[in-house]
Amino acid sequence: MIEAKELSLIYGNQKDEEYYALRDINFTAEGGEMVGIMGPSGSGKSSLLYILSGLKQPTTGTVYYHNTILNELSANELAGIRRKDFGFIFQRHFLIDYLTVLDNVLTVVNSNEKAWHEKAVSLLETLGIAHLALKKPYQMSVGQRQKVAIARALLNRPKVIFADEPTASLDHCNARIVMDVLAGLKSQTTILVATHDESILEQADRMIQMWDGRIIKTTRPSDLLHFYQEPK
Repeated sequence: MIEAKELSLIYGNQKDEEYYALRDINFTAEGGEMVGIMGPSGSGKSSLLYILSGLKQPTTGTVYYHNTILNELSANELAGIRRKDFGFIFQRHFLIDYLTVLDNVLTVVNSNEKAWHEKAVSLLETLGIAHLALKKPYQMSVGQRQKVAIARALLNRPKVIFADEPTASLDHCNARIVMDVLAGLKSQTTILVATHDESILEQADRMIQMWDGRIIKTTRPSDLLHFYQEPK
């Protein structure tokens, strides 16, 4: 479903000022697969998600989505694919402060039809925040706002979910609830989760470890690896 070939992302304009955020990345995610992208801060995992979703352009390399080359599309074409097929869970919530929780969730479909309304409420119930449906984001905790952002990302059942540290502001119990919800979508949705917390990836199909902009290991959750050992 998503494939990246020879991706690099370079910051800096002068040769002696170049910094590789990503270097020679080859990556594939199949339909219905949950892939964990592990690594410490600065390893390139967020940059990889942003390029795979078309939010950033690579310096070199190619991203394919269903045989379409994303980095050859216009801004409007990319926006159309993201709106129709992609869901995003960011570290920052990007909620609209003057809208209620329920209306924030519904923004992804731009509709207040009864069916969408009921689905949004159901998601809020699953995430344990239905009682906050009429609250505004500024009236809620950081963890509660993260759950609203997660409900918004899941509402239209996207074909691909890009989740960047989706449980960073949640305690262990609520992180488990969120990951259970994501895992329940695996048969229909490709899920890419960037995180530094290996414990949330028990239900992933595989995990990749990144270090200094490179993919250095691929493993299964059942394999016991020390992810933060610096490669020799």
